[in-house]
Amino acid sequence: MDGYRTVLVGTDGSESSLRAVGRAGSIAADTDAKLIIATGYLRHEDDRRAADALKDDAYMVQGNAPIYAVLRDAHARAAAAGAKNVEERSIEDAPVHALVQLAEDVKADLLVVGNVGLNARRAILGRLFSVAGAVSTRAKSDVLIVHTTD
Repeated sequence: MDGYRTVLVGTDGSESSLRAVGRAGSIAADTDAKLIIATGYLRHEDDRRAADALKDDAYMVQGNAPIYAVLRDAHARAAAAGAKNVEERSIEDAPVHALVQLAEDVKADLLVVGNVGLNARRAILGRLFSVAGAVSTRAKSDVLIVHTTD
């Protein structure tokens, strides 16, 4: 393989996930690949438990407008890293399923996720749920788990 042609990166708007977007942007720039930035989300508009658990970050999982703000911020981060051909996708589905399915649909060569991020499902359910771990076992493409903590 000469290099990646399509790179898919997942983001939830957290600083941690934006670091993964930056890394994916650099990889896309280095290989002249298309970069697809995606966020999978579930609506929790009527679920007060999500807002209580996420506190100041609850806006990231409520309604549609925050999804577009998350994607806009991620697009800017990817462009700053050098990515030129960037698409944005929002998918109303659980993040793991959304990313794995989208990777297959767009024939992504590389799926990039951060090792830590805002995860409303984990906060709501009160159990360990790793998007990175689940994606790495389910994806059919290469997966890069970016170490995004200091």
